Amino acid sequence: MTAADEPEPGKAAVDQAVVDKTAADRAPANTAKFLHGPLMRHVVVMSLSASVGLLSIFIVDFVDLFFISLLGEAALAAAVGFAGTILFFNMSATIGLMIAMGALAAQRIGRGEPEEARRIATSVIAVGLVIGAALGAATWAFAPQFLSALGAVGETKDFAVSYLRIVTPTLPVMVLAMVSSGLLRAHGDARRAMNATLAAGLVNAVLDPILIFGLFFMPALGLDGAAYASAAARFAMAGAALYPVIKHYGGFAPFDGNALRRDLAPIFAIAAPAILTNVATPVGNFIVTRAIAPYGDAAMAGYSVIGRLTPLAFCVIFALSGAVGPIIGQNFGAGNFSRVRTALMRALQFTAGYTVLVWIVLVALQGSIVETFGLRDLGATLVFWFAVVITPLFFFNGVLFVANASFNNLNRPVWSTMLNWGRNTVGAAPFAFVGGALAGAPGVLIGHALGGVLFAALGAVVCLRLINAYETGRADPGKGWKITLMRPRPTPPFSSPRA
Repeated sequence: MTAADEPEPGKAAVDQAVVDKTAADRAPANTAKFLHGPLMRHVVVMSLSASVGLLSIFIVDFVDLFFISLLGEAALAAAVGFAGTILFFNMSATIGLMIAMGALAAQRIGRGEPEEARRIATSVIAVGLVIGAALGAATWAFAPQFLSALGAVGETKDFAVSYLRIVTPTLPVMVLAMVSSGLLRAHGDARRAMNATLAAGLVNAVLDPILIFGLFFMPALGLDGAAYASAAARFAMAGAALYPVIKHYGGFAPFDGNALRRDLAPIFAIAAPAILTNVATPVGNFIVTRAIAPYGDAAMAGYSVIGRLTPLAFCVIFALSGAVGPIIGQNFGAGNFSRVRTALMRALQFTAGYTVLVWIVLVALQGSIVETFGLRDLGATLVFWFAVVITPLFFFNGVLFVANASFNNLNRPVWSTMLNWGRNTVGAAPFAFVGGALAGAPGVLIGHALGGVLFAALGAVVCLRLINAYETGRADPGKGWKITLMRPRPTPPFSSPRA
């Protein structure tokens, strides 16, 4: 090559810059927003946004029951309780699918693979619709048998059957709403996911009085009106969740049967344990209720108030488990383990700060709560102990929630299931009944709370060890489930390295 044939240095640099820019333009954009920026800010924004949606659900449920109680028939309120127990188990399936969607999509988004995220989302939707249709059909067909097993009889059972047979056909719609909301959170779009939940709450709140009492020329449908309002709310949530997925994130990939068959294993690897994990919670509540019941109606009244007060006071911590998952999932997918560890620690710090704030508020308001609900004797005592002693111990429930979310997004969902079932069985029954034997009804609640401390500590330690194992290459995200909790000793005890 002659000197005349050689490119000028400046021109060569410009040409290379053009080539680099063209390659960058053609490369898929990484839309993983949690790979950058302050992690505490991500945790706070995601948690507070998700909690607004949860809070709307808790308030609407309370108002729903209040409207029904105005009808003056105790059997109606009881029917809602029986139907709600069965619907909760259905919801466990949808929550499990939502967790699977969030974890699987967030990992692919974190790896810079938006098309793979769209493809896995299509597979999750397909699986979810089949499961939702099957569960809805089974619940509709066997509603009388399920309610009899719960102890519902007579008019109460008839009301509950009618309620279930109106709501359960919309279970596939609810699945669509929940998994679409999970996909929005996987993209870090907490605001639009929150809007979907708010849309459901708004529709339910507006239609409840109209359909129950027959306002604006509508017939008065009573309990059936509340069921129709709940069904309509599911359609509203599905529409509000699907619209931003399609408009802002390209919707879903075309259905591919071969891809679905490949995706079944990873989907159920997360969804099945997540469903089992969610079912564990009502088991723990059943144990505590059985332990409180012998202390009489006053104790049960106080416990009922605590049961409604807890989700309202700690809705942010309940939301944290779903909010922190995509943050961990994206960074795990990108292989940024130091940022995964930091996200876990920031979530725990946020939990501690929020718990202290709620503790101060409940201690100040516990007297007013007792007066508002007309609690007496043991009921008032339980609310006092809840505010003063049990509220700060709820921090450990938050630790457990964060650990469970971490395991779901670190390819170890079975660990989450084991941890939650352990907390709600071994960590519930013996502590609650021993606490009751030592300190009566307050001891039941305190004992149950102390049982959570052990499993929260176990969850946090194992989670940190898992992250360290991934980071050092001692564990493979796709293989096995064992992890060493303690570092091996360099030499056996009572021996010499010279031997």
